[in-house]
Amino acid sequence: MSSNQNNNSGIQNNKSGIDTERIEKAVREILIAIGEDPQREGLLKTPNRVARMYGELFGGMNDDPKRHVQQVFTEDYDEIVLLKDIPFYSMCEHHLLPFMGQAHVGYLPRGKVVGISKLARIVASFARRPQVQERLTTQIAEFLMNEIDARGVAVVMEATHTCMTIRGVKKPGSKMVTSAMLGVFRKDARSRGEVMSLLGR
Repeated sequence: MSSNQNNNSGIQNNKSGIDTERIEKAVREILIAIGEDPQREGLLKTPNRVARMYGELFGGMNDDPKRHVQQVFTEDYDEIVLLKDIPFYSMCEHHLLPFMGQAHVGYLPRGKVVGISKLARIVASFARRPQVQERLTTQIAEFLMNEIDARGVAVVMEATHTCMTIRGVKKPGSKMVTSAMLGVFRKDARSRGEVMSLLGR
């Protein structure tokens, strides 16, 4: 590896907390283990590409989602706020294969609202880590409930998991749906019905 590549890896390490050089070494070993030649022209830069990709896919490991709710707005609004169809991608921690889909995040404010783009950023922050969809759904809901003091939070996520579409049972087209209902959405059936109706469910 050239000194310039080493320097670039060091910058990546400092920014993301990801040890890209270690990932590169591991990818080379994987290529050898499957019977490939990491010195082959088409594979020469693959370890570095994979390391940089992991820096993106696992960028949430060192991202504190609290930075996205440092500013909230006082607003006399007491109806449901819902952001639908937030695209997300994550990595299944069991096979390190991606799962991706859409998140729907709603909350019932208690005098404070958060910028809508922040909801998407919070989803991304938790998604860009080794995950299982059930935990990811709960983490987003509990975070919002605690950080913006909402009366209730509803999170529904639907995703396609490549760990079951391209391997194992190989069932393409299948989707997994998870939900987390907190506060008034858990306690009050009418409120829960309203938010699910807004989701078209």
